[in-house]
Amino acid sequence: MRERGDDRGARRARRWGGTAKALGLGLALGVGAAAPARAFDLFGLFNSEEAPPAPSPAALPYSVRFQGVEDEDLLRALQDTSSLYRLRNDAPPDGEGLLRRAEADAGRLVDALWGFGYYAGTVSFRIEDVVLGGDAAARSAVRAAEATRNRSLVAVRVSVDQGPLYHLRRIAVLDPSGVPFPPEAVPARLTRLDDEAPARSATVLAREAALVDQFRRQGHPFAKVLRREPVVDHAARAMDVTFVVDPGPKAVLGPIAVRGTQTVDPAVVRSFIYAEPGDPYSPQALSDIRRSVSRIEALGGVRVREGTALDPDGGLPVFVDVTERAPHIVGVSARYSTVDGPGVRAYWADRNLFGGGETLRIDADLSYLGLGTDYYARRRKLAGIETNGLGGRLAATFVKPALFGTRNDLLASAFIGREVQQSYLSDATGGTVAIRHRFADAFSAQIGLDGRVGSDRDALGRVDYGLLGLNAGVTYDSTDSLLDPTRGFRVTASLTPYAGLGNSPDLLIAKAQGSTYYAFDDEGRYILAARLGFGSVSGANLADIPASLRFFAGGGGSIRGYSYRTVGPIGPYQLPIGGRSLLEGSVEGRIKITDTIGIVPFVDAGTAFAGTLPDFDERIRVAAGLGLRYYTGIGPIRVDLAVPLNPDKQLKQPPVALYISLGQAF
Repeated sequence: MRERGDDRGARRARRWGGTAKALGLGLALGVGAAAPARAFDLFGLFNSEEAPPAPSPAALPYSVRFQGVEDEDLLRALQDTSSLYRLRNDAPPDGEGLLRRAEADAGRLVDALWGFGYYAGTVSFRIEDVVLGGDAAARSAVRAAEATRNRSLVAVRVSVDQGPLYHLRRIAVLDPSGVPFPPEAVPARLTRLDDEAPARSATVLAREAALVDQFRRQGHPFAKVLRREPVVDHAARAMDVTFVVDPGPKAVLGPIAVRGTQTVDPAVVRSFIYAEPGDPYSPQALSDIRRSVSRIEALGGVRVREGTALDPDGGLPVFVDVTERAPHIVGVSARYSTVDGPGVRAYWADRNLFGGGETLRIDADLSYLGLGTDYYARRRKLAGIETNGLGGRLAATFVKPALFGTRNDLLASAFIGREVQQSYLSDATGGTVAIRHRFADAFSAQIGLDGRVGSDRDALGRVDYGLLGLNAGVTYDSTDSLLDPTRGFRVTASLTPYAGLGNSPDLLIAKAQGSTYYAFDDEGRYILAARLGFGSVSGANLADIPASLRFFAGGGGSIRGYSYRTVGPIGPYQLPIGGRSLLEGSVEGRIKITDTIGIVPFVDAGTAFAGTLPDFDERIRVAAGLGLRYYTGIGPIRVDLAVPLNPDKQLKQPPVALYISLGQAF
């Protein structure tokens, strides 16, 4: 490291004032590598430490204290760096051993100060009443330490003068020949500095990593920083840093090898790799491979590695290493809702049924609405909807991915069940068979047959039906996370024309939903999220459409604050009867206060409409609320408190509703 101004290097070279080292900005890379010893105090919750060893005739236990440090992070770094502190519970045998620990700390602690941007900082040591500095003081310190043997702990004090905090002033990025890179190669944001950017090693190393990432994103897999040249200007209390970067050759993707499969057909894994040899190289391309292959349920781990050299065609070999999961899984869960009552769910799945990544899953769900305790019980009885409150569903789902090694998947499902809602009762059975084509990881389309027969009862009467339909749908998802998206958007849309069997009418059901996410900062701490949903069913009067196929709004995934599936047209006995169309939307501001805690103010609005298209003469229901998020490794835990702002006075809506779940609301 070069310096400007007074000769700080010579001054630091004095034995007890510190030691100057030409280490560039690698000064504090070891800080924090070793954690201080702590007592068992409920996993460190109370910050207590082990007591030092008692005075002994065979050793010189000591107590060590740091003085003059104002920055808590710096104090922890100094403690982690210091041999005196880390080894304080392992007493040296004599005063010479204690002195050697202090001598070893002199340079390390100054390095730690430099790493935190305190380039004029100094460190001094005192053993008992002797301030170290020179041979005479060292001998006196040894005698003073020995005088405490078997009587008391040796008092060791580390006095730190931080000095002023230096700031980064300029960053330059040069190629190996010393020529600055053009703006398209190194954007201004990578060299731009705030006025108060501290000249800390962590700050500089973060910029270095960002530069390497920038060149890798531009297709240079072997980009590296050849030299880091910091220059300290003591008069200005500033640092200028020059990075000399070798981008290396530009590359494309080379051969992609799949390794590690045992019972799963490798062709299935390859069908989920959408990149092709010859595509431009980028870290994002490798990340996309890992993400798409991870969608195969039979696989437990996916690692994508780059080759160490380009092939003769300029391609970078890629290796996809996978591990397989145990094929069988069983699960049980329970729930309780003040609106819907208790419920229990169990499932069993085979994730590699025939060796081609096929999944077969059986789900069983049992619920109890709680007759006599919910608000709608008496109204259902008056409407002739007789039920004991028990509902359930048994369903089976089969997926055969990569038919004949293609990107086509076979989907099949079947169900039988009774659905007991606040305003209707539905007994139905049905199934679907479809082919899904994956154009890319983010985009797929499917088409198939959907059939169902059943009997629904609500305030409008009983509808017995049989339907056979042709379902077509598309899905697009460019978001960066399933449970906690910060960027991108999602769109799902489907259209199903049903032919009525027997006396059932022909129906056309259309559904669409989209959501988008915008992060105002690179870290995703401030996010604006919005959702819009639409639905329509046409071909028959409202009373002739099965209640389970009509549209209802309200609930945790719809308009929070309103009871589940109660928002929309109201029929006889003041029971919700659903509508032939739906329009609803939500807007959220997701704000992270800390890395694990966030708040989410939100507004939801919408309703179900009697007509086949939304009629804005009908009143739109609105709710507002505030959510709390606790971010975990698998996704955020969501707690939302919502208030209906203009509830329908015909219905008894709770004044406030509480929702708890895993993942964001949408």
